[in-house]
Amino acid sequence: MDALAVVLQKPEHLALDTLPLASAGDEDVVVDIDWSGISTGTERLLWSGRMPPFPGLGYPLVPGYESVGRVRVAGSASGLTEGHCVFVPGAQCYGDVRGLFGGAASRVVVPGRRVVPISEDLGERGVLIALAATAYHAVSGHTAPDLIVGHGVLGRLLARIVIALGHQAPLVWEVDDTRRNGAIGYEVAAPDQAHKGFRSIYDASGDARLLDTLISRLAPAGEVVLAGFYSEPLSFKFPPAFMREARIRVAAEWRKEDIAQVAQLIEDGRLSLDGLITHRMAARDADTAYRTAFGDPSCLKMILDWRKP
Repeated sequence: MDALAVVLQKPEHLALDTLPLASAGDEDVVVDIDWSGISTGTERLLWSGRMPPFPGLGYPLVPGYESVGRVRVAGSASGLTEGHCVFVPGAQCYGDVRGLFGGAASRVVVPGRRVVPISEDLGERGVLIALAATAYHAVSGHTAPDLIVGHGVLGRLLARIVIALGHQAPLVWEVDDTRRNGAIGYEVAAPDQAHKGFRSIYDASGDARLLDTLISRLAPAGEVVLAGFYSEPLSFKFPPAFMREARIRVAAEWRKEDIAQVAQLIEDGRLSLDGLITHRMAARDADTAYRTAFGDPSCLKMILDWRKP
């Protein structure tokens, strides 16, 4: 059994290649992928070669951790049945080609415990489950942001989840005026140099240079939450942070229980994933799709359609 997969042969060199797949065991499922999303955070770093040292990093590799498909074969101990619509957060089933994160392929073999059944009604929007769960993980159990920096997909999902959880709508700062549209129940504005006194600032920009600026906008004992992924070392000037008794928290990636909570918010009608996918291309146009995702500011989320390889 094999699959057509996106293969990053080396930085900025991407090809669509047929790869043999590992044999499926009793605990595994074989999933035919319908759609996979392109991450403008971690996948951009893999594509550009700027990803910091990371477990399993190396080329060639199959990227992707935002895939949705249907179970084609279910092992007897997989806990699933054929026909289930599932979210797949990646796979490692390509032999000598690394799966980091391994979801950008027409078919994957993955342990059943790794995939998450989702509603048929989500369709292509199901690729956003990972980012929504990441946003939920950052907010849940913590002080909700009154300022979010960055109005990309993660920033938008953070704002929507804050509101879905019953908190006051945050302000969102965005430097690119082409990305200030699409707000649902919250305000998006250009950064205001005079505006200070935020008790909780969530940075979804991925810009390692902003930390001093964000600390300077905090209220006493305020918190900066690093919700993006950063390719450069982060540093800050100590005196301003000392004067504010600032706290800095790193928000990790989602856990499986976060997906369950996000799925419930969606089912209850409290969280919408509408309006976040802006670009779509057939899998055969993967090279163009990746370059568009990383180079076109109007592209919030690009998805590959594997139904038309």
